[in-house]
Amino acid sequence: MKQPGISFVLIFYFITAHAQVKDLHYYLEKGRQNSPLLKDYQNQVRLSQADSLRLRAAYGPQVNGVSNSTYAPLIHGYGYDNAITNGGQISALVTATKELNGKKNLNNLLYGIDLQNQSVRNTARISEQDLKKSIASQYIVTYGDWEQYNFNDNVLHLLKEEEVILKKLTETGTYRQTDYLTFLVTLQQQELLLKQLRTQYQVNFGQLNYLCGIIDTAFTPLADPSLNLDNLPSLENTVFYHQFEIDSLKLRNTDAAIDLSYRPKINLYTDGGFNSTLALDPYKNFGVSAGVSLTVPIYDGRQRKMQHSKVAISEETRKNYQDFFSRQYYQQVQQLMQQLASTLELIDQANKQIDYANGLMQANRVLLVHGDVRIADYVIAINNYLNAKNIITQNIVNKYQLINQINYWNSAN
Repeated sequence: MKQPGISFVLIFYFITAHAQVKDLHYYLEKGRQNSPLLKDYQNQVRLSQADSLRLRAAYGPQVNGVSNSTYAPLIHGYGYDNAITNGGQISALVTATKELNGKKNLNNLLYGIDLQNQSVRNTARISEQDLKKSIASQYIVTYGDWEQYNFNDNVLHLLKEEEVILKKLTETGTYRQTDYLTFLVTLQQQELLLKQLRTQYQVNFGQLNYLCGIIDTAFTPLADPSLNLDNLPSLENTVFYHQFEIDSLKLRNTDAAIDLSYRPKINLYTDGGFNSTLALDPYKNFGVSAGVSLTVPIYDGRQRKMQHSKVAISEETRKNYQDFFSRQYYQQVQQLMQQLASTLELIDQANKQIDYANGLMQANRVLLVHGDVRIADYVIAINNYLNAKNIITQNIVNKYQLINQINYWNSAN
């Protein structure tokens, strides 16, 4: 009896059986390499390095060429007062300026850029953890689909073998035609389930490749994730907590910048070139000049205190978030550990159950050959075996998902 869709399933099985098996490490590495967000963070660090060099140059001597030319004629006695305009002025100067006491301000600004770089790098590591978690989670789901497909495919081959035997026994009168049809319905249901599992695997496998930026339409087998619990660092040594520490340092840097902005500023300047009104011996108007400027803040309406108050409020807000995160961290890790322990217990219980279910199914299979078992009982034994196997697969997937969530917190700063 020809079964619909069997040839396509066999082709699919042949392709997957001979395809290259790819593991979790492969997809994690591809996702990291192809992530535009991680590349963006790398470029942000490079841009900050350029800002640091530009800032150092800005606090060095600044040399500029300056030229001004004006002409204010008197026409029939009408025009600007000559005592003000001198009739005109031509200047072509080279000027140089240098802030003498700007080193502390420069160092504070450079430290601010360094803190920004630390923040970007830390954010990049958190984003990489998020990406790894997402890819691993999708990989685990897809691996579960692959395991379900393989298991049900093996069951289908077993049922086909039994169908041949049962058909012969039905023809000899050992079993009734209704018994054979009951078994045939079970076989066809298994074929339909296998098609559904193939479609489900195809969808989740495509989503996995999408997350990793991989163009791959083949039905590639997936290896066991083989995830184990990592040793979690202390909360204070994680990249997540480190971000709060960096934010605190950035606020201190802002606080210091406020005080530095109220320091007296001393600037040295000099120029040289041609500066003349062309009124008398302009060829003699080549020269140089130099000077010092001093700026001392005296009163600005207590703005300095207001700015410090804003920073203090921001620090209080930061501390509230840090404390709340600490409480959530410990609570979440403890809950995940409890769930993992419960899942491992369920897997142990399910493994014991499947041993009984498998033993019962094999016993019924032996009896089937001799016509000593009811088909309904054999179908029940098969369904019990399938249910027990599905429970194990689901709990294994759940186990890996919990380990993946726990390992998400393992990135040290």
